[in-house]
Amino acid sequence: MSKKSASYVNRFSKAKQMQALLVMHLNEVYMGRKIFTEYKFKPGRQFAFDVAVLDYEEPEKIACEIEGGAWVQGAHNRGKHFISDMEKYNLAAAMGWKVFRFTPQQVEKGEAIAWLKEHMS
Repeated sequence: MSKKSASYVNRFSKAKQMQALLVMHLNEVYMGRKIFTEYKFKPGRQFAFDVAVLDYEEPEKIACEIEGGAWVQGAHNRGKHFISDMEKYNLAAAMGWKVFRFTPQQVEKGEAIAWLKEHMS
C-alpha cells in the first residue's frame, strides 16, 4: 500500500471510529430513537449526515456532522466542498433539521455529547 493510500485509510478509519463513538453516546442519551449513519435526508440528492437521530413519533430531527481537517485545510474547508456543505446545511434547516457540527476531538473527548445533553435535553 502506498504512503498516500495508507494515509487515506487511516483518515477514513478515524472518521468511522468517531462516527461509531458518537452513535454509542447518542444511544445512551436518545434511547428509543432511531440513529442512522450516513443518513440521506433529501430524496434525489446525495447529501448525507454523518449521524442522524429520528423519532417517528416526535417531529424533532437532529443531525450531527463531524468536521475533520480544520487545521490541515481538509476538503470541506476548501471552495467546492465548503459551498456544497453550506447548501446542505441550509437545505436541512429549511426542512426542519437541527444540525450540530463537532470536531473529531470534541467527539473523542466527550465534549460533543456533553454539549448535546446540556442543550438538547
